[in-house]
Amino acid sequence: MPQDFPDPALGEPFLLTPGPLTTAYEVKEAMLKDWGSWDEDFREMTRNLRTRLLAMIGKGSSDYDCVPIQGSGSYCVEAMLGSFVPKDGKVLVLANGAYGLRAAKTLEYLGRDLVLLDKGDYLPPRGAEVAEIIDADPDITHVLAIHCETSSGILNPIDEIAQATHAAGRKLLIDSMSAFGALPLDVADLNCTAFVSSANKCIEGVPGFGFVIARKDEIVACKGNSHSLALDVFAQWDTMESTGQWRFTPPTHTLAAFHKALDLHETEGGAPARLARYERNRDTVVVGLRSLGFETLLADRWLSPIIVTFFCPADPNFSFQGFYDAMKARGFIIYPGKLTVVDSFRIGCIGRLDEHIMARVVDAAAEAIAEMGVASAAPPQAALEERKKLAA
Repeated sequence: MPQDFPDPALGEPFLLTPGPLTTAYEVKEAMLKDWGSWDEDFREMTRNLRTRLLAMIGKGSSDYDCVPIQGSGSYCVEAMLGSFVPKDGKVLVLANGAYGLRAAKTLEYLGRDLVLLDKGDYLPPRGAEVAEIIDADPDITHVLAIHCETSSGILNPIDEIAQATHAAGRKLLIDSMSAFGALPLDVADLNCTAFVSSANKCIEGVPGFGFVIARKDEIVACKGNSHSLALDVFAQWDTMESTGQWRFTPPTHTLAAFHKALDLHETEGGAPARLARYERNRDTVVVGLRSLGFETLLADRWLSPIIVTFFCPADPNFSFQGFYDAMKARGFIIYPGKLTVVDSFRIGCIGRLDEHIMARVVDAAAEAIAEMGVASAAPPQAALEERKKLAA
């Protein structure tokens, strides 16, 4: 195991979740210093992270700017929707899990019109569907896509969604909360108006803020759109541009941790290297758990390197809580399922983890089901039949 990965002997469990996640010791250590939010050193830290994030978005970065927003990822999604969708706009929301549906609920709260394409738990929205819906509804102004839907683990085909949106002359908004920093996201190629992500995902920082990266002309044009004082992207950007300050108290310690996380991200080799590590993590846990009889919710072509959903076994001796407790006792905190049809659990592949740690996850799962008296980890036959029917 590489020496800079967490030492299980320290007694801290590994978080097999899509964020918060296991962080490096250096990231934790960066939070030991207090910062003055109006101090020039802290303002320089803010400027630095904005610049470094823009350097990660591809060749069109000069047309975009980065606006940090206090709060969790859902705050950033709401800030993006409330700022860039005008009050008379209409959004095509592409949903195949909880986060697409949450975006639709957010738009309802904001009083913005929407049309929902709900693909359920198993399948991604496709470009041809997007084109067909837009063609039938000229009132649609924006399309909202989820880059990686972590409730199921689906990696959505963002390129073909972007192509269909751009061809129809509509504006694309992307929730790349759990994908940016590992999965490719070239803003110029995607022609996106804006996307959002969070400190505690693939950059491997800690919770406390996220960021909106948007076209500068769209930021300027969205003045007056927002429903919210605190979540107004234009107002936050305008203040940062003119003073270097956050408008309201920033999460100073979280920002310092993120600054160190960016250093580690660059040292590792940036997004391509991080993606490669996450893919090794995914492949190790998928192959290993399948060897025990577990089965994934999704076909291989849609499995993301962020988080993988597994069916719960049909064996009557299996319970998620019992499995959770047994895994935690072995140093691993897993994630409950978030599906609407079948019982499931999720294994996150991101964070300060590598394939050696994921191999130990498989060993722990084998011990856990043996301790529970689970003779077979195979899922209910009905779940497999449902997957086959919907994936046809």
